[in-house]
Amino acid sequence: MKNQVITANALIEGDVVYLAPSGQWVRHLSDAQVFTDDAEADAALHVAAARSNEAVGAYLITVTLQDGIPGPTHFREAFRLRGPSNRFHGKQAEHVDLNDV
Repeated sequence: MKNQVITANALIEGDVVYLAPSGQWVRHLSDAQVFTDDAEADAALHVAAARSNEAVGAYLITVTLQDGIPGPTHFREAFRLRGPSNRFHGKQAEHVDLNDV
């Protein structure tokens, strides 16, 4: 049995999103619903993928759990957490002090 969450990209903004227990798309992995049952995860993925007017490219990722908080297990997902790879853009800009540039 593995811990999994559903991820996709928001249709309008392109941001990485995760499916929350409420059924809403959220932008923080820590808020994602963790599935421990493969059949339940597959069924939820099927429903999430059909919501292509909200998010596209839905798929399951395996996560670790530390103190109940999901974390990425693969480099690709860790990279997606940080946002776009170009400097001062998207999520990365939130952590930049322009006085240090």
